[in-house]
Amino acid sequence: MDDTERTENLGGGIKALTTERFGFGADAVLLADFSSPRGDKRLCDLGTGCGIIPLLWCRARRGPAIDAFEIQRDACYLARKAAELNGLAISVYNTDLREIEHSFYGRYDLVASNPPYFRVGAAKLSREESSAAARHETECTLEDVVCAASRLLHERGRFCLCQRPDRLADVFVLMRRYGIEPKRLRLVQQNASSRPWLALVEGRKGGGCGLETLPVLLAEENGAQSEEMRRIYGDYT
Repeated sequence: MDDTERTENLGGGIKALTTERFGFGADAVLLADFSSPRGDKRLCDLGTGCGIIPLLWCRARRGPAIDAFEIQRDACYLARKAAELNGLAISVYNTDLREIEHSFYGRYDLVASNPPYFRVGAAKLSREESSAAARHETECTLEDVVCAASRLLHERGRFCLCQRPDRLADVFVLMRRYGIEPKRLRLVQQNASSRPWLALVEGRKGGGCGLETLPVLLAEENGAQSEEMRRIYGDYT
């Protein structure tokens, strides 16, 4: 597989580094926008890959301290190199999210994650190890991600993730199991006549009951990219 590094302009003077093995999709871009920091001072991305979510956070607002955790060493290298290229204070840790040191517990205002979508056996497993880890629960499960987020957040901190709509019940059950109350939900559809393909969820550690369901985000309207998608992508090319 080709490991040639490619530079991708994210807009706002921010650039990402990707390879054929380590890239990103629309789900990561949408999650970065959905979770966009709102005065948060310490941010965390679990399973950062090439660092796309922290980079997009910095496109919108520079300044907060960002830590990113990733189990795959080559992806960590790209994320660190991209942070250096952009002159950003993003600390990237090559570690299993199930083994994050206790010194990080209770530290963060915001934790985000674009976790693997498929249980092992629920879909055909990729032959490429990096792709399998990104799409399937081979390295960690959804429960592992939610548990780690709960440990890392301080009380009232926010946890944002994206997931397939057919796993929403799992998301809600696990959030409550680990003391995170679901607070916001937004579904994403390709167009008005298609089924949702992505769910964006925000929970709050120690939050009270009450879930706000936001309007559906349409990727296309009248056969063209929707106005909201143009806003989210900005001058990303």
